[in-house]
Amino acid sequence: MTRWVLACIAAATLGGVAIAQTPVERGAYLVNGVLTCGNCHTPRGPGGVFDMGKQLSGGPQTWDTPQYRVKGSNITQDRDTGIGTWTDDQIKKSLQDGVRPSGVPLSPQMPFGFYKIFTPGDLNAVVAFLKTVPATRNEVPPPVYKAAMHVDVPPGAERPFSDADMADPVKRGFYLVTIGHCMECHTKVGGAPADFKNALGKGGEEFKGPWGVAVARNITSHKEKGIGAWTDAEIKTAITQGKRRDGTQLKPPMGYGLYATMTDADLTAMVAYLRTVPPKE
Repeated sequence: MTRWVLACIAAATLGGVAIAQTPVERGAYLVNGVLTCGNCHTPRGPGGVFDMGKQLSGGPQTWDTPQYRVKGSNITQDRDTGIGTWTDDQIKKSLQDGVRPSGVPLSPQMPFGFYKIFTPGDLNAVVAFLKTVPATRNEVPPPVYKAAMHVDVPPGAERPFSDADMADPVKRGFYLVTIGHCMECHTKVGGAPADFKNALGKGGEEFKGPWGVAVARNITSHKEKGIGAWTDAEIKTAITQGKRRDGTQLKPPMGYGLYATMTDADLTAMVAYLRTVPPKE
C-alpha cells in the first residue's frame, strides 16, 4: 500500500518538480486530462461545449459501425443508470478487459486495449476518482452488436508499465500517448481497426458531431504530411489550445481543453515520443 501511494505521489510533476497528490487527485488529473473521458462520456451543448453540470453522465454521440452501435455510457455514481453499484475490481475489469459486471462486453469504441499499460498506481487512482463522481441519473441506450468485434493492443502496451519505464522520457511519453488513446483516433480510418503496423499516426478518420466533421490529422514525424517540421512549442499548442501551426483552430473531438490541464513535464514527454513515430504519408 505504501509503495502504491508513493508511486502516485511521484507520478505527478510540474516542471520536473514532484507534486504530492492523493490517489483521488491523481485520478482526477488523468480522467479530466490525458484520458479525455469526457469526450465520450459527458454531454455537449451548442457548438460541442461540454455540459459540466452532467459530467460523465453519458456522451452526445452515437457510433454506428458495421460491428456495433453504441453511445458513451453513464459512468457517474448513479446506482440505476451509472456505475454506482460496481466494485473496484469490476471497474478495473471494464477498463482493461472491456467487460461489464453482467458479462456483456464493451465495444472497442471504449479503448480498453490501450489501458492494459496502466501502472497499478494509476489504475487504482482512476477508480478512486470515479468513485467520487456525483450521481447523475441518465439512462443511455444499450449497445447493439452486429458482428464479431476485434480489439488490438498497441505494440509495446501489452503489460502494465513500471516505475522504471516511467523514468525514461520517451517511454513515459509513449505511456501517456497510449492511455490518452491518441493513436486510436490518429491511426484508424472508416471505423476499421487501427493498423498499428502500417499506419501508426497517419490519420484520416472522420468524426461527426455538433462541431460538423473533423478529420484526424497525420501526427507522424513526416516533415510535410505530419508534424516532423513543427517545433515542440507548436506541438504543445496544438495539443492544449487546438491551434495548428498556421494559427487556425482545430475542431472537437480533439480534447485540447482537457489536455490543457496536463503538466508541462507530461507534455514534453509526449512530444519526445511523437518525435520517434516513423514518418507516414
